[in-house]
Amino acid sequence: MMKPLMLATALAATMLAGAASARTLDLSKPADALAASRKIACSLKDGVPVVFHWSGRVYSRVAGERDRHLYNVEGMNIRQCGTVTDAQRGTGYRLVSREIMLYLDPATGQILRQWSNPWSNEQVEVLHVANDPVNMRPTFERDDKGQPFRFSGRIDGGRVFQASEIPLFYTNPLAGDYQDNVGNKYHAMEIFDFVADAKTLLDSTRPTGDPAVAWVRIAQWLPWMRMGAREGLMITNATGRMLGSFDELPQIMKDEIAANYPEYTAPPPLDDARPNETSWTYFKKKADAARAAAAKK
Repeated sequence: MMKPLMLATALAATMLAGAASARTLDLSKPADALAASRKIACSLKDGVPVVFHWSGRVYSRVAGERDRHLYNVEGMNIRQCGTVTDAQRGTGYRLVSREIMLYLDPATGQILRQWSNPWSNEQVEVLHVANDPVNMRPTFERDDKGQPFRFSGRIDGGRVFQASEIPLFYTNPLAGDYQDNVGNKYHAMEIFDFVADAKTLLDSTRPTGDPAVAWVRIAQWLPWMRMGAREGLMITNATGRMLGSFDELPQIMKDEIAANYPEYTAPPPLDDARPNETSWTYFKKKADAARAAAAKK
């Protein structure tokens, strides 16, 4: 058994070694800026699952009428990152994930299976978000023009703030081949605002930044709502955070995943090469499958 003096000496040596390896990330350096960005998105450790959770509300916005509280949402994204390298762009990382978002009755908090459309009075089947995969392109120390990676956030009052606006305008997968002539492009805006403790984010020994997140989406009606050509938009406002583990998800989500989405307990593999899924492509797959099944009857 180690003597007290020897034990104290060993502990001191261990602490000194740990202190020597620990440092504060310098956001002016591309490698450190990239590490901080990765800590907000996932983990510095390759292949370690990270779970984000968010909850919020969805409203309608139609000209000439009051906004309606349509439903609530509970969402989760399970992800992992892996280190990648490129001869010209240096070291970077790639994120792979899959996500679920459930629509809830705003009065009861229960999962919606049927929804009463307040404009048409039609009962419609709810199709919850189950996007697999939702992967990111690799991010490197330098871009394709050789410019160094820069951290997009700011430090203020001991916290790090990182905002991202993603304007979307692309061919609608549910429409035909003439959208440039008659319109009907998918048009939306996704807004993500992350907040993290600066000490945690800049500590090189901490694998994640444990950020909180706010998410806003301004988008067209969802296809399962059967709104046709009715004018209007949907506004989603949600808040959440990076969790310590999958077990921290609300029970309602864990029960639904266990019953209907068992693969969502883990992220996709790091070499996942599938095209990304969206609410629109997912709806198209479900709708096409239902039509094919009906045609066989």
